[in-house]
Amino acid sequence: MKTTQSKDGTPLAYDVYGSGPALIYITGASCYRSFKPVVQDAKVFAAAFTVYTYDRRGRGDSGNTLPYSMEREIEDIEAMIDAAGGRAYLYGHSSGAVLALEAALRLGGKIQKVVMYDASYVHDEQEKAEYQQLSQTIHKLLDHGKNAKAMSTFLKGIGMPKAFVLLLPLFPGWRTMKALSPTLAYDITLTQDMPPVERATQVSIPTQIIVGEKVQLHP
Repeated sequence: MKTTQSKDGTPLAYDVYGSGPALIYITGASCYRSFKPVVQDAKVFAAAFTVYTYDRRGRGDSGNTLPYSMEREIEDIEAMIDAAGGRAYLYGHSSGAVLALEAALRLGGKIQKVVMYDASYVHDEQEKAEYQQLSQTIHKLLDHGKNAKAMSTFLKGIGMPKAFVLLLPLFPGWRTMKALSPTLAYDITLTQDMPPVERATQVSIPTQIIVGEKVQLHP
């Protein structure tokens, strides 16, 4: 594990894989740098890049300076780019893809190219209203310290099969997922609006948008 520091003093923990141009991997909700699928992805990307996987603020071994804001997460990405040498490619998944786009709009010359995979914006007004209801439920559960219920409710709310959610407590990673529950509020903040199409057209950096065949539309 290596560490760097964001502009507001928040420590950021990260790992490095491979060699080649720097690529910052930005994870989505309920993910962290040591999550098995993230590590598997990083090792694949490491065939062509030096991959930097980091714990977003509030997750894993990173800090969590409050209050939360998207701008602070962009500062975290900038700190990671600086740790990687000052310029990097960005790969963002789900709510991480939302951050990748916002970083491209703000950090300009520090970013070479962007890949957005399954960006999890709501896609219409009806879904936005449904997501707001889910958000209110998640915030109430978190306020009462019901982290496990918040995580399971969130996963069901974004479309994960109920049977699978019921089995999650049997998996060894469930304890870590519960610990990540408070950061669901951050992901919801990032994804509660529809895609900023007009702003996205202002991105001058080459950007590839990828949608999975069986994608869920939330983080």
